[in-house]
Amino acid sequence: MSSRVRVGIAGTGSYVPERVVANSFFEAHIDTSDEWIVQRTGIKERRFVAPDQATSDLCLIAAQRALESARLTPADLDLIIVGTLTPDHLLPGTSALLQEMLGAKRAGAFDVNAACTGFLTALNTAEAFIAAGRARHVLAIGAESLSRFVDLKDRSSCILFGDGAGAAIVAPHDECKQGEILRTSLGADGSGYKFIHMTGGGSRLPPTHETLESGEHFIRVQGRETYRFAVHKMAEIITEMMEGHTADELCLVVPHQVNQRIIDGALERLGWSEEKIMVNIQRYGNTSAASVPIAFDEAVRTGRLVKGKLVILVAFGAGLTWGGALLRW
Repeated sequence: MSSRVRVGIAGTGSYVPERVVANSFFEAHIDTSDEWIVQRTGIKERRFVAPDQATSDLCLIAAQRALESARLTPADLDLIIVGTLTPDHLLPGTSALLQEMLGAKRAGAFDVNAACTGFLTALNTAEAFIAAGRARHVLAIGAESLSRFVDLKDRSSCILFGDGAGAAIVAPHDECKQGEILRTSLGADGSGYKFIHMTGGGSRLPPTHETLESGEHFIRVQGRETYRFAVHKMAEIITEMMEGHTADELCLVVPHQVNQRIIDGALERLGWSEEKIMVNIQRYGNTSAASVPIAFDEAVRTGRLVKGKLVILVAFGAGLTWGGALLRW
């Protein structure tokens, strides 16, 4: 049996649309205010796609930036994995469209849908391919155009979401010499599927006049239940990732940017300060699968990571799903 290949992160990239949507935008649609939204979510603004943009367009720029960071070309890619719940189409996958747009002719391509855990699922899968020697360079992406699926009459959900894409190039650690993936985990509990869901548009409720009129194609969130799940799961995953290590070894946790109160609640459970947490929710909102890779790329580019120190990536979302990754930068 061949030995397992050590796997690292060769480069990262991200992109958010140009349109900035401040909290004041929602005042014309629902009973809310900037103060109310900031107090309950920590969000001050988010980005929305332009009318002619789709998820693959966001992926393209994030992917190009990640490739540039890794000093690779599209021809070097063996596989493209896109985590998204808002693909361009039900068929074909956004990954195939991206493969053509990039010109990555050698690469296989497929999508994964684990909602907000989409990027961690893509990263976990990429790591497995490389560790097994079945690929050398894999592009893992989390990307969303959530603004296409928000109900501007639903105060509990419409204020939360934004659009964007984040990417990582996964490669043998002996080649990239950084971001070694030490541990990963994925989990799910389908009994909580009603906490965050969008029922219309699939085979259970295909698009009809009736489903469109009843708003079945919009994202629905049960806030109280989601809050309890997210606080518990974030703390649990971080604890799992840190097993066998001390807090002194850790330089940063990059969590899913779901809600500032959830992040604060998890920190309280852990007894940790904000210094080791990467937070950018105030500028981008909840971008689902794009959330962790956008924040991770921002941390890389702003010097938040320390060579030789540990980094934790953690996400949780609809499904219910969750995932974590422990890296040594």
